[in-house]
Amino acid sequence: MRRIAPTATLKYLFLPIVMYKLFSLFWRYNLPRWFILVIDTFICAFALGLAFVIRFDFNTIPAADARNMPYDFAVVLGIRVLSFAISKTYKGVVRYTSSRDTGRISIVILAGSGLVFVLNLISLYVVFGFYFIPNSILIIDALVSLFMLISSRLMVKALYSEIKNPDREKMNVIIYGAGEAGIITKRTLDRDAAIKYKVTGFIDDDEKKHGRSLEGVFIYAPSKLPELIRESGTEFVIISIQKISNRKKNEIANVCLAHNARVLNVPPVSKWINGELSFNQIKSIRIEDLLERDPIKLDTDIIEAQLKGKVILITGAAGSIGSELARQCARFGPNTLYMLDQAESPLHELELEFGDLENKPRFEVVMADVRNEDRMRKVFATFRPHIVFHAAAYKHVPMMENNPSESILTNVLGTKVVADLSNEFGVERFVFVSTDKAVNPTSVMGASKRIAEIYIQSLGKTSGTKFITTRFGNVLGSNGSVIPRFKKQIEQGGPVTITHPDITRYFMTIPEASQLVLEAAAMGKGGEIFVFNMGESVKILDLARKMIQLLGMQEGKDIQIEYTGLRPGEKLYEELLANNENTLPTHHSQILIGKVREYEYAEVKVFIEELIRSFETQNNELIVQRMKDLVPEFKSNNSVFQKLDS
Repeated sequence: MRRIAPTATLKYLFLPIVMYKLFSLFWRYNLPRWFILVIDTFICAFALGLAFVIRFDFNTIPAADARNMPYDFAVVLGIRVLSFAISKTYKGVVRYTSSRDTGRISIVILAGSGLVFVLNLISLYVVFGFYFIPNSILIIDALVSLFMLISSRLMVKALYSEIKNPDREKMNVIIYGAGEAGIITKRTLDRDAAIKYKVTGFIDDDEKKHGRSLEGVFIYAPSKLPELIRESGTEFVIISIQKISNRKKNEIANVCLAHNARVLNVPPVSKWINGELSFNQIKSIRIEDLLERDPIKLDTDIIEAQLKGKVILITGAAGSIGSELARQCARFGPNTLYMLDQAESPLHELELEFGDLENKPRFEVVMADVRNEDRMRKVFATFRPHIVFHAAAYKHVPMMENNPSESILTNVLGTKVVADLSNEFGVERFVFVSTDKAVNPTSVMGASKRIAEIYIQSLGKTSGTKFITTRFGNVLGSNGSVIPRFKKQIEQGGPVTITHPDITRYFMTIPEASQLVLEAAAMGKGGEIFVFNMGESVKILDLARKMIQLLGMQEGKDIQIEYTGLRPGEKLYEELLANNENTLPTHHSQILIGKVREYEYAEVKVFIEELIRSFETQNNELIVQRMKDLVPEFKSNNSVFQKLDS
């Protein structure tokens, strides 16, 4: 038996290690550009040789053609190398080959073959009197070169992607929507090798697409979604449909969350970067997206007729509703937009935002306190507004329950000051932003807003100004609202705190609420209390659970929910109309007119002035008792002031 020398053994062991190192270097670093050029040239040489073999049916090449082959190879390969050098096709990173790269290669190969064809014609009619290379070989060569150059790049790209992210390490994804946006979403996932996602199926509502394949991925009916999630272990479902109803979005989200799959959302095309979608733009769907209703249809002609060319004053302009009212008003070409608030930093941010607008209206920010009559008189005398939107208010129920005197000073006195000056300076329309907490109030805050409603409605009976009130519930994402609080608690690891397991609330988005305020302001004739259709009330416990699921966590495992008890003045269920009130329809399906008890201005004026003067006593019980005298339906809940109701 022949013995193998130790050096030979080392050589056989060392060779695989060297090959592995070379292979690793290939994936870790880009190959030199000249090396890509050499490989492309060899591919073209092989393609040309194969073209000759195919042309002559794998038989012996005729002597005349065989003699010309060296010249044929020299001309064709020379043109190929020259065209590669001019077009820089060899400079692309092969592992990231895109459709643009394949398009460029196609143009270069076809242009080079076209040039050889022209030389062939010159050879026939000008120089030699015959073709120096058969045209059939040119066609075969072009097709084979195209196939081999493109397929080799795609093979390297696929191999790199598989080595970098093996299928067993990828997370399965289903794309909901097999339209153009769905295809773009899949390609976005495919081209980003750093993303460990694998598209296992498309879901589409179009029955004609069911059972078909799209870029190697099958399209299924919506009814198959639960089954697909279970069988493929899908971790993410991406909604790619650009125009999808809120109802449909909720249906998809509910199915996904029930099967522990996270829901992602593709943004509108208008938000894509330079018209291209990037993976970083595909975000988790927000709870706000699921609570939204279908877009409101505004009567823009009526609104524009009311706002165009007018001087508009917005109080509380740095707040959630006030700032959005300013943005909405800016669309309708006001003469000047005055944005007033006492909060310095938010007002400064608003000024910067409007200063950056491309089509900015004439605007000015005003630092002022609506409770200061002298300052507000100067504002009205200087700016002479035609329309006033009064959104300035204290709105947090527990805070006002502990500080009744401040609620009187801001929500009642502040409203009275702005309303009186609007009447005095002949403002055309005064629009008061109220709240559903003013209905059968159980808190100081709600009662203070109801008192403000009573004052401006009674003042409107004797004034040339049209005083209009708008009521709506909680606003999604507003400062201090429940959704930002829940998000913060979840990000911090919990617990999520809820006051009561049965508590419900109505919700509306900030733009939706502001648009309805504008619509109500335009249609109002004075004296109305417009009530917005808030849709179905939402159970806060269900809201919290859905938010936890949307962020990929589980209640009881990753995040706990704790109940803290109702806060002072807080209701379990909010109302939009009092028990003895009813509504009248308007031309807008989401706006109703509330029929409420009316008061005489002379009586209300005296009562409210006494209430405001009670601020000086700083006697909370006295202040709240006077509020209850004016608003007999005000029954305190979970509050120290409950004893006054007996």
